[in-house]
Amino acid sequence: MSDPGIVIASILALAALYVLLPRVAHVLGRYRDTWVLPCPDTGAKAELAIDAPRAAFTSAFGRPHLRAKQCSLRPVGKVCAENCLRLPGVEMP
Repeated sequence: MSDPGIVIASILALAALYVLLPRVAHVLGRYRDTWVLPCPDTGAKAELAIDAPRAAFTSAFGRPHLRAKQCSLRPVGKVCAENCLRLPGVEMP
């Protein structure tokens, strides 16, 4: 290990791993479960499954980008604006 570039790169890689890995694991665990949220369009309660791997991956670069994977009120193949993920009064667990 006589090349300082390799040492510096290794230190930076380990630092990134120690910072990013816990954050990604936390977000993956947080968004893995199904949630019950109010639908802003119908007002009914909806069981919502979030795309947890996508949320975890995007959390490494900032705020996680949430996308609904499955919703009990949305028929298969229908498009939804996913406004329930952006409600100001809804606190995600």
